[in-house]
This record gives sequence, structure tokens and C-alpha cells, in this order.
Amino acid sequence: MTTIKSLFATRLYHAQLGKIDTAELEASCIAIAEDDEAGQNWCEEHGYPGYTSYASLTDLPWRFPIFKDLVGVIDQHVAAFAKDVQFDLGDKQLVLEDIWINILPEGGIHTGHIHPHSVISGTTYVAMPQETSAIKFEDPRLPFMMAAPARVKDVREELRQFVYVVPEVGDILLWESWLRHEVPMNMAEDERISVSFNYAWS
Repeated sequence: MTTIKSLFATRLYHAQLGKIDTAELEASCIAIAEDDEAGQNWCEEHGYPGYTSYASLTDLPWRFPIFKDLVGVIDQHVAAFAKDVQFDLGDKQLVLEDIWINILPEGGIHTGHIHPHSVISGTTYVAMPQETSAIKFEDPRLPFMMAAPARVKDVREELRQFVYVVPEVGDILLWESWLRHEVPMNMAEDERISVSFNYAWS
């Protein structure tokens, strides 16, 4: 008898955000970016293409009602994902650690990275012009595949070394924070806008 099964699954949660006016959220992101001089300066000093509020604004839900509403919706999705991956949270809970805006212009990229101090990370998509970049996820086993041959051209998704996901406006993606991901170069003329976040166990 021969048995072949998959081990050590990497789960990716993909859903419609719901209950949020994405047009209002987009307008708020753009307005915040235009007014956030500290964030603009940080991006310029660090060679970050476009704009991120990651290093400048730590209280978006307190400052802007649309972000407070957004967090309430994200909380529900995170709870559903935590149930799917069967976390035993005990007497603690998953709480929002940080939330920030990303605006990538044409030619902008966000290189591969993980979020090492968090449990669940994710992004919701505010503006996704045609031909803009997907989000790219990397097989966490990749560094250990030292002598492995390439996979066949039509390899099953679960066996791919990289998976590209093309979300739509209003989508939310969640993954465990150790999963390496990146945003390849935005080839569209218009800005790609998203809101990313981390949840910690506390």
C-alpha cells in the first residue's frame, strides 16, 4: 500500500473585506500620505519608493474613523483565520499590533520580508490598477532545497516554490507572519494602494 499526503500546510486566507467603503478608504489614504511629512521624510531617507506610514503614524484607528471601522472588520477575519489554523490561544487573544498604509507608484517594489514579532499578518487592497503587481509568497522550505531539480511547468500550486496572488479592491489576505512575501515592481502607471497590519498574541 502506498500513501502520499501533504505535511506542514501553509494556509492563506483570501476573502472580501466587506462593510468598508473602499472609495472613502482610498481618499483617506491619499490625504494622509499628502499630510504626513514625517512619513514622507522617512521614505525619502530610506529610499522607499512611494509612501508608507509604517514608521510615522502608529495610531491610524484613533485618528481616522474609517480606520477604526476597518480594524473592527479585520478583527473578524483574523478570528476566522485563527480558528482555521487551530491556534490554541488559551487565556490570551490576538490583538492588532500595528496597521499602516502602503502607496506604491509605477516602478515601486517591496522586497521580500517576514514579520518576525507577530503571529498573523495581512493586507487589504484599496486601489489595484490594471497590470499592477501581485503579491508573491515564497515556500518557507526554499533555502533547504539545495540539490532539488526544478518542478515541472504545470506543477500543482501546493508544490510551487513561489505563488503569486492577484487580489482585487476590497479583498483581504491573511497569513502566518513567518511566511516570506514581497510585492514585485508595480508596472502600472497608477498607484497601488493597500493597508497592511500585524496581530500579536497577548
